[in-house]
Amino acid sequence: MTTVLEFGVGFSTSVLADALRLNQLDYELFVSENLRRSDAWKVFSVDDSKEWIQEARARIPQNLVAHSEILLSAVQMTTFQGRICTEYLRLPNTCPDLIYLDAPSLDLVRGEICGISTQHFDRLPMACDILKIEHFLLPGTLIVIDGRTANSRFLISNLQRNWQHYDHENDGTHFLELRERPLGRWNAAQIEFCLGNEWWSRVD
Repeated sequence: MTTVLEFGVGFSTSVLADALRLNQLDYELFVSENLRRSDAWKVFSVDDSKEWIQEARARIPQNLVAHSEILLSAVQMTTFQGRICTEYLRLPNTCPDLIYLDAPSLDLVRGEICGISTQHFDRLPMACDILKIEHFLLPGTLIVIDGRTANSRFLISNLQRNWQHYDHENDGTHFLELRERPLGRWNAAQIEFCLGNEWWSRVD
């Protein structure tokens, strides 16, 4: 991976930033000469909680600060194709090859739709942000959904492109991989670099 979009800051922010730092140490020259990745070696995180962001920033070691960028954004109730869900008002302006979904929480979501809000004890997370940017994502993109099975089912039922779903039943983690032919030579080079030549055999 070269660029990460993270929904929800936490320990994962430092882990992802460190993984990108290590990748940069090994592959910076190759990527700069062979790929088109303007945001390489950085995790872009978005969260709606100032407190969580402050904790995450305080936890990031100094050598990882350059590998992370955190955005504070409110979350509101909305609809996606008539289905009630939540959305961030702002997203990081980046093109990730890995997306990590573990937010938003239900506590700070603003508003309601037809009387429905997240301010109900039994309500489940139902974010639509990935659906809104799906057609910007490059073939080979991987989405990791951390313990949000209902949200993963919502995404799977509304995504329009050729995603392969893997379900880790033991820990509730879901993986979605965008398996499509590349969008030109730059995307093809990135796929070969990140996923290897054998990845092509898995594309329909």
